[in-house]
Amino acid sequence: MSSSAPSIDPRAKEVRCSDDELTVLLADGRSISVPLAWYPRLLHASPAQRANFELLGEGQGIHWPEIDEDLSIEGLLRGARSPER
Repeated sequence: MSSSAPSIDPRAKEVRCSDDELTVLLADGRSISVPLAWYPRLLHASPAQRANFELLGEGQGIHWPEIDEDLSIEGLLRGARSPER
């Protein structure tokens, strides 16, 4: 007998940045919060630059065009940090 778990395909529906934290609200009701220190480009961006983002792939990723930063929801869920220091 085989059973399969439901497929989870997390997608962002809302993105918020404070001075020290990135919070992403997912379509399935969860939220992810990570320190901006994990992403130096976001940490050093102005509030206006942080607020200027686009959702990619129907919410599978986030792109900040002014600072050339891209994050995937999958990466955020894995706890992946920027390789930049």
